[in-house]
Amino acid sequence: MTDRLQALSEAGVSIWLDDLSRELTETGKLASLVVDDHVVGVTSNPTIFASAMKEGERYEGQLDALLASSDQTTVADAIFEVTTTDVRQAAHILRGVWGETLGTDGRVSLEVDPTLAYDTDETIATAKKLWDKVAEPNVFIKIPATREGLPAIAATIADGISVNVTLLFSVDRYREVMDAYAYGLEQAAANGIDLSTIQSVASVFVSRIDSEVDKRLDDIGTSEAVALKGKTAIANSQLAYAAYEEFFSSERWAALEAKGANRQRPLWASTGVKNPEYPDTMYVTELVAPGVVNTMPGSTLAAFKDHGEVRGDTLTGTADEGQKVLTTLAEVGVDYDDVMAVLESEGVEKFESSWADLVRTVQDQLTAARTRRG
Repeated sequence: MTDRLQALSEAGVSIWLDDLSRELTETGKLASLVVDDHVVGVTSNPTIFASAMKEGERYEGQLDALLASSDQTTVADAIFEVTTTDVRQAAHILRGVWGETLGTDGRVSLEVDPTLAYDTDETIATAKKLWDKVAEPNVFIKIPATREGLPAIAATIADGISVNVTLLFSVDRYREVMDAYAYGLEQAAANGIDLSTIQSVASVFVSRIDSEVDKRLDDIGTSEAVALKGKTAIANSQLAYAAYEEFFSSERWAALEAKGANRQRPLWASTGVKNPEYPDTMYVTELVAPGVVNTMPGSTLAAFKDHGEVRGDTLTGTADEGQKVLTTLAEVGVDYDDVMAVLESEGVEKFESSWADLVRTVQDQLTAARTRRG
């Protein structure tokens, strides 16, 4: 049987799993994915943590212990302890990969409270707190690419903390993210930090773009508009990859690379297909290039393992193709800039809603724990 995931890995794509739970870490499932399915990283978010806690009993012991240590344990305390523990456990499992790849992969991502997405100072403080608590070198702290997030990204990098930039949609914002990364590295170098110890990825969201644009194309309803459905997300990624190649070929970057700096790799996020009419591996097959990351939900990983296709590098040299799609999109009446603004705003709202769900879930778990204590 063809090992499609191995072929994807050999094509230069780092395969990460967009899921994390104590069920995965404590039963050996994550370790098996690393060995059998070439998984070399993990991403998490509040929705993933809330689902894990709702579906499993593996958190009861830790919550009981937290209450035993202090009756004043708050929901925020519990979330902080539970999530950092899950990330630390996963980081231990992936530590071997981290060593084998010289720190490039073997990474586990932990998100800053999304309610801080528009608060630069609190994002910086929380990122440092999470980094210090997990205390593992193979962790990424996730910071959203909002306008307020950009200086937080730079400041966090300047402190020597590795960052996964999340909630990234537009190519223009992606350029600003790369600039913030470089600025952070320049400050880190001035602070005497070894730049080779800092890693970063920029998580460009994919499927959500098609979901928003396709809805607008259906509303327009012309044959030209409908013909564009399912093409915008790939086109946006093609242009993002071209921007990546341009930035990391610049003189500014060459100066940082000479000091040991690592490229901030593009990470394709939200790669589960939301429209059942599209191939379920579309956002993997069409986004292959050396040095990129694709973080997949378990269902997408399983689908690619079963019937995914690797056609080699499908990104390099495709910027003109991507631009043609966006030009045609404008011609039929879709405002790309408005799409990106809506997606970022809705993205923050969705993250905040997920965080609220996590808070409710942990509150219920703490109530149950207090009941067990009598």
